[in-house]
Amino acid sequence: MALRKNIIANYASQLYSAGIGILILPLYIKYMGAEAYGLVGFFTMLQAWFALLDLGLTPTIARETARYHGGSMSALHYRQLFRALSAVFVGMAVIGGTALWLLAEPIAYKWLQVETLSINAVVLAVQIMAFSVALRWLGGLYRGVITGSERLVWLSAFSAIIATLRFPAVFISMWQFGFTPKVFFWHQFGVAIAEVLGLWLMSNRLKPVITKGEIIGWSIQPVKPVLKFALTIAFTSSVWVLVTQTDKLILSGILPLAEYGYFTLAVLVASGIMVLSAPVSTVIMPRMARLYAEGKYEEMIQTYRNATQLVSVVAGSASLTIAFLAEPLLYAWTGDKQVASNAAPILTLYVLGNGVLAVSAFPYYLQYALGNLRYHLIGNLLTVVTLIPTIIWAASEYGGVGAGWAWLGINSLYLIFWVGYVHHKLQPGVHLGWLLKDVSGIYAPVTLFLFLANLYINYKTRQEALLALIVFSFFAVFVATVSSSVVRRVLNQKLFGVKL
Repeated sequence: MALRKNIIANYASQLYSAGIGILILPLYIKYMGAEAYGLVGFFTMLQAWFALLDLGLTPTIARETARYHGGSMSALHYRQLFRALSAVFVGMAVIGGTALWLLAEPIAYKWLQVETLSINAVVLAVQIMAFSVALRWLGGLYRGVITGSERLVWLSAFSAIIATLRFPAVFISMWQFGFTPKVFFWHQFGVAIAEVLGLWLMSNRLKPVITKGEIIGWSIQPVKPVLKFALTIAFTSSVWVLVTQTDKLILSGILPLAEYGYFTLAVLVASGIMVLSAPVSTVIMPRMARLYAEGKYEEMIQTYRNATQLVSVVAGSASLTIAFLAEPLLYAWTGDKQVASNAAPILTLYVLGNGVLAVSAFPYYLQYALGNLRYHLIGNLLTVVTLIPTIIWAASEYGGVGAGWAWLGINSLYLIFWVGYVHHKLQPGVHLGWLLKDVSGIYAPVTLFLFLANLYINYKTRQEALLALIVFSFFAVFVATVSSSVVRRVLNQKLFGVKL
């Protein structure tokens, strides 16, 4: 029951946060201009690149928190580990934020292709970004404690509040002081302060109380036992940043800032697929780690497969629907046929790639629970040596569409070849059922339905495009739902009291 409640809370929060963030984008472009929105896209990319400083410590503290609650360590040892990691986090935030602040002028003058905005305004915007990004990254430590404690209902509600302050509330500031990048980024800085403060207060409440006389100290020694695990995650996280953000970094220096804004718009919509899968991974990773620590291996595998079907239903049906209906979706959203026509090919390719990636990520969750990321490390190394050169070449030669083809192609090859190999090594016999029943058994019927439905779609106005999108989305989810044994069983139990 707690697992289901956490998943529902995470989905509600992520959907709300992603939804308002995406729905409000046309207003950014309308009131701030496409070039100013290009700065917003650059800000989003910087936050992702800043994750390179994490060194694997955020998922490590989440896992160790889950292990503490599973009885695998004492309260004193946990508090010592948390304090040591806190010192590392603060130090890295200061170093990273300062470095980015010092690079503000070179970024504005030599990297970004600014055409109409004041260079001084761009420099100031990047300087404010530096502090905001550092603060938001620091909050990752406290999020790890809350996640590992499985207090995800609270975290979901808090994240929804922060998203409201970041997206809709920024217009209150801009209506008051002007629709400029300066006002936008000062507002984001204030929200970042509120966010890290709230997370810090909650994590303090969740930390265990130590016995009187026990001393926490300031030693870095508690980090050493988890260093191998953390550094393995650090490498894979670095690879993840490289493979998901290299195209955006390259194109930010190639495309005019206004065109980069439109590219960012398409990629952001596609990234919603990963938002749909993130709540499940956030919930099942600490749960699977705890089940493994308690020796409940079969239950852990069942949780793994059930979660795969859930992601296939939600993220799979969404990615396929957006891919087939990319142009009407963009037209209904922006009201601009030219923007919809130009961005639709990029959106189609990226959203399909993210649909593949949503299920390809599952072997990582299994390895995370087992505490051994060797195969994930090797897989990511293979990915980086193939995807990075491919994306650099494709993005340089063919722009956003080239980067999209590289993204879809390499992710598909990873799913076909590497995921099966990892399953064979970790859990022999599980892969065929996982791939055919939990993934393809859901993706294939939805694909067939949308292919046939797309032959008959016709629209002239935004309202007609929106209606078609709503109708086909509903039926795509319905097809995915009836194709999933797990979702069917849950719905029958809830609605009819029938156990299948």
